[in-house]
Amino acid sequence: MKLDIQSIHFDADQKLLDYLQKKCDKLDHFFNHIIDGQAYLKVTKPATNDNKEVEIKIHVPGETFIAKTQASTFEAATDLTVDKIKVQLKSFKEKLRTH
Repeated sequence: MKLDIQSIHFDADQKLLDYLQKKCDKLDHFFNHIIDGQAYLKVTKPATNDNKEVEIKIHVPGETFIAKTQASTFEAATDLTVDKIKVQLKSFKEKLRTH
């Protein structure tokens, strides 16, 4: 899947970008018609523990799925956000089957 990754107010290292791409590539198992996606990595309020935020937008024909999560690491936030997108994709696919 083509994924546009933007790190806001910091430079993400290649290892983090590869991790995010790998996790999002697995979304194709749940819905085959994914067009593309965007991911935004942001550090919010540096004094707090859960200050790493990941937002993912996935585009499919006729629909856009968005999920956002904050955690203590970008990897944990990525895992949680991808899980939220998985649920949305499964629900959408089930809705297409029943109609």
